[in-house]
Amino acid sequence: MSTARRRGILAAVTGIVLLALGLGVGVVVGDALGIRTEPSTQMTPADPVVPAISGPVFPPEFTTIDAPDSPRVAAALDELKDASADAPDKSGEASLTVTASDGDAADDSYTMSGNPTALRIEAASEAGAARGVYDIANSVRVGSPVEALIGEHPASALPFRMVDLGAVGVDPDPSQWESGTDYSHVSRAFEDVYLADPPYIDQDALATAYDDWDAFLRHSVANGYNAVSWPGFIEFATFEDVPGVYPDGDPHVARALALREAFGPFWDRAAELGVKVFLRTDMPTLTPQLADYFDREFGGLDTENPELWQVYTKALDELYAAEPALSGILIRIGEGGNVYQEPGWDYYSEIAVRSVKAVRTMLETYSSQAEATDREVVFRTWSVGIGDVGDMHTDPEAYHAILDGLDSPALIVSTKYTLGDFYSWLPLNDTLETGDQRRIVEFQSRREFEAFGSFPNDLGPQYQWALQTLLEKNPHIEGIWTWTQDGGPWRAGPMSLYLKSGFWQLYELNTQTAAALARDPNTDIGQVTVDWAKEWFSEDPRTVTAIADAMALSRDAITQGLYIQPFAEKRTFALGLEPPPQMWIFEWDILTGDSASLGVIYEISKDRIDETIAAGHDAVAKAEKMRDDVAGTDASTWRDPALRDAFVGTLDYQADVLRMLAAYREMFLEQMRWHDTLDPAAHAAWEKARDEYVALADEHVQKYTGDVDHPAWNLAAADLSVQRADRDVAMSWIARIMLALALAWLIIGMVAARTRLVRRPGAAAARVTWLAATRPWRAREGTLGLLTVDRWLLLIVPGALLVGTRAVQTSFLSWTHLAIVLGAWIVFLVGIDLLLGRKRSPWPVIAAVGGVVVLRCIATLVALSFSGPGGYWFAFWTDPVRRTVYIGVAFALFLWVFVAAGWALSTQLGRRRATGVVLAAAGAGLAIPATVVAVIGLETVLSAWNDQMGLLPWGLARILGLTTYLEIPADTAWWAAAFGAVVLVIGLLLAVPWGRRNAPAPTGAAPQHPEPAEV
Repeated sequence: MSTARRRGILAAVTGIVLLALGLGVGVVVGDALGIRTEPSTQMTPADPVVPAISGPVFPPEFTTIDAPDSPRVAAALDELKDASADAPDKSGEASLTVTASDGDAADDSYTMSGNPTALRIEAASEAGAARGVYDIANSVRVGSPVEALIGEHPASALPFRMVDLGAVGVDPDPSQWESGTDYSHVSRAFEDVYLADPPYIDQDALATAYDDWDAFLRHSVANGYNAVSWPGFIEFATFEDVPGVYPDGDPHVARALALREAFGPFWDRAAELGVKVFLRTDMPTLTPQLADYFDREFGGLDTENPELWQVYTKALDELYAAEPALSGILIRIGEGGNVYQEPGWDYYSEIAVRSVKAVRTMLETYSSQAEATDREVVFRTWSVGIGDVGDMHTDPEAYHAILDGLDSPALIVSTKYTLGDFYSWLPLNDTLETGDQRRIVEFQSRREFEAFGSFPNDLGPQYQWALQTLLEKNPHIEGIWTWTQDGGPWRAGPMSLYLKSGFWQLYELNTQTAAALARDPNTDIGQVTVDWAKEWFSEDPRTVTAIADAMALSRDAITQGLYIQPFAEKRTFALGLEPPPQMWIFEWDILTGDSASLGVIYEISKDRIDETIAAGHDAVAKAEKMRDDVAGTDASTWRDPALRDAFVGTLDYQADVLRMLAAYREMFLEQMRWHDTLDPAAHAAWEKARDEYVALADEHVQKYTGDVDHPAWNLAAADLSVQRADRDVAMSWIARIMLALALAWLIIGMVAARTRLVRRPGAAAARVTWLAATRPWRAREGTLGLLTVDRWLLLIVPGALLVGTRAVQTSFLSWTHLAIVLGAWIVFLVGIDLLLGRKRSPWPVIAAVGGVVVLRCIATLVALSFSGPGGYWFAFWTDPVRRTVYIGVAFALFLWVFVAAGWALSTQLGRRRATGVVLAAAGAGLAIPATVVAVIGLETVLSAWNDQMGLLPWGLARILGLTTYLEIPADTAWWAAAFGAVVLVIGLLLAVPWGRRNAPAPTGAAPQHPEPAEV
C-alpha cells in the first residue's frame, strides 16, 4: 500500500473518530442542558365569590370598659378606641367587661355574652381576652354589628402566626427608588440608627424607629399575628464564650453590645404584647474575623463538623441570657452572599451547607441548644437547587432523606406553600404533606414576582385551598409565616412600604387573609375581601361591590397577563434546575430577551400559540374592566380621596403594563414561529407586533420613569432582543453571501489543478487551502512556489471569513465574543510562528489551519443562513437532533484544526516536535485569554458576553450571577489558564530538539516518497 493511500485511510479514520467524538460531545451537551418538561398538577381553588353587601351598622359608644390592666389587653383596647374614633357615626351606648383567667397562655379562645348594650368577654388567658377586644374593634371598622360576635369562639386552628419585620426602620427616601435598578435584597432597615463609630447608635433615630416598631407590632397583633422574624444574629453576639474569634479591642464586640442595648427594649415590647421574636439569619453567617477563626480551627467552613456549629450556639447562649425576650432563631441555608450584605457592614453569609450530613449536623446542634434554653429553632427548607440538598424544598424524598429522625420538640420546619418560589401556576408544595416535624407554611403578601404587589392580587381562594388541603394531610402543621413586605429586591419596584408609604393597603388584603385562615381555615374568604374594602376604602355598598368585583378579576389578570399558560402550567427542567413558570419575566420587572427562555417557551407552547397570544389581550381586557369598575364609583363615597386616586392609578398602571406585555408576548412568539417554520406570514406578524411593542414600551417608559409609586419596567434585555431580532434577516443574507463565497473558494480549490484556473491569481491559494485542509501532509508541497499574493490570501481569506462569521453569528453586537475568539486564534498562530523560527516557512501550517477554518466557518454559515443568529440559537435550544449534529460537525472540525496543523508541521519537524509546537501554541492560546478573563473577572466577562449574545436571562447577572446560578467556580478562568500553561510547557518540552540533529538533506534532493501533484 502506498504512503499516500495509508495517509488517506488514516485521515479518513481520524475524521470518523473526531466526528464520533463530536457527536458524543453533542449528546453530553444535550444531557447537561437537560431541557425537558413534565405535567404539573395545578392548585384548584374555588372561584371567588362576592357576597351580598349591605350598608354599615354604626357601633355603640363604649362608655364603660372594665378590663385587666396589662399591656396586651391595653393595646387591644387602644385599637378599639381608634376604631370607634374613626367610625362615621355612633348608635347608642354600651359597656364592655373583659375577664381573663390564668389558663394556657397560647389559648386564645373566648366567649362573648350579653347584649348590644352590655358585652362581656370571658377568656381562659390574656390571649383570648385581647383577641375578643380586637374582634370587636374589627367589627367596628368594617361596619358590622358587634352583637354578631356573641357566642363561643374556639382557639385559633393554627397557634403560630408569624410576620416579617415589615418596613420597620426603612427610610422611604424616593432617591433610593428612582433608578429602579437596585436589585439588592437588603432592606437597609435601621440605616439611620447605625453609626460607623462609637457609640454606634443614633439615639434620636432609635427613638423614631421604636415608634415605627411599636406601630407595626400593634397593627400585626390586631391582624392576628403573634410572632415576628427579626433580621440579624451575629451582629448582636460578642462570642465571649469562644476565645479567639474577636481579639481584644475588636469593634465588633462594642458594636454588638451597643446594638443589644438599643434593640433589647424593642424585643421586650414584643414580649409584653405576647409576640415571639425570632432572629432571622442565613447560615453560615460570618465576619472576616469569624471566617479567619474557622480557617484556623477547622480548615475553613467545615459545615459537617458539629464543633463549628457549637461556635454559633454558644453565641446564642450568650444572647438568650442577655435578652430573655428572644424566642429563638430562624435559619436559611439556600441563599446568601453579597446581595444580602448591608452597605458598609462586614457581616455576610455564604452558601456552604450543601450536604445532607451538614444539614443534619447543623440542626442537631441548634435543636439541642434550643431545648436546653427553652427556645425554638425554625429551619427553612428553601434551598434553591444548591448542592446535594438543593431539592429539599420541592422533593418529598429528599425532605425525608435529610430530615427524617430529627424529631426535636424545639425544631420547626418552615416551607413555602408553592412548589418553588412565590409564583402562580405552581403546584401545592407536597413536601408540606409529609414529615414528622412541627411545620409552618410560608405566604407572601406583596408578591415580588407579580409586580411587587402594585397590581390587585386577591390570593384568598388559593390560600384557603392550600391550607385546607395541607391540614387534611399533615397534622403537624401548626402555623404560618406571612411576609408582609419582604422578598426579593427592596428598591427595584414601587416604593410601597408596609404601613408607611405607597399603596400598601392593596397587599394588606393578603396579610389579613392569611391570618384569618390561620384562625379558621373555613372562614368566608369573600367576606374577608369585602371587610378589607370596607375598612380601608368605603362603607358604600355600591363602591364596595365595585372594589370586590375588581378583586375577583384580579387573579385572572395576573395569571394570564404575567404568565404564558402553556409554559407555566408545566414543570420545566434545565441545567439541572427547575426554572420558574414565568421565565419571560426574569425576574420581577425585567422583561427578558434571551434566546434560551423565549425559545423554550415557544417550543412548549407552539401548539397553542394563537390561544396564548389571545390570553395576553384578554388579560388587558380584564384589567381595563377592573379599572372602569373602580373609576366608575362615586368619589364622595370613598373614605379617603387619596386612596381612591391610588386605586385608580394602580389600575391604570396595570393596564398599561399588561398592554405592553401582550404586545411583547405576541412579538417574540411570532418571531420564534418564523424561526421554526420560515413562514413569511409569521415574519409579517412579528414585524407588526414589534412595532406595537416598541411604541407601547416607549410610551410606558416616558410615562412612568421616575414614578416611585408606579415605576417603569426594566426593558433593557427586551430592547436588546428587539435589536438582535431586527438584524436576523440581514444577518441571514450576509451569511448566505459569505457561504456562497466560501463554497466558491473551496470549489475553485478542488478543480483548480485540473483547469486553467490554477494560473489565475488566487486560484493556487484556493487549491492549497483545500489540499492542506483535507490532506495536511501535503501542505508543505502545496505552498512551494506560491506567489506572494497567494501566500497572503492563505491568511487573509480564512481570517476574514472567521471574523465575518463570528460577527454575523453575534449580529455585530458582541465584541467580547470576537475579542476572545480572535485573540485565542492570533495567539495560537503567533505561537506556532515563533516556535518555527525564521529558518522554516510558516505557510504550510497557515494553509492547513486556514483551510480547516474555512470548513468550520462554512458549517456555521449554513446554520446561520436560514433565519440568522436568532434561528441558529432557536434550533440550539429546541431541536436536539440539529443541535447534536451541528455540535458533532463543529467540534470535529475544531479538533481537526490541531490535527491538521500538527500533520502539516510534521513534514518540517517530525511528529514529536510538530506535536509539541501545536500543543505549546494551543496552550498559549488558552492560557493568555483565560488569564485576561481571570484578571477582569469571570463573572464580569460572562455577564458582558451574555448581555451581547442574549443566550441566558439578562437578569441572572444582576440577581444571582451567572457563575453562582450555573455553579461555575469563581476561579475557573484561573484553572483554565493553569491548564493552558501546563499544556504550553509540555508542548515546549516536546518541541525542542532532543539529542543529535539529523544531517540536512542534500540541496535539491527529491522527497523519498513523491506524491502525485493532482488532487
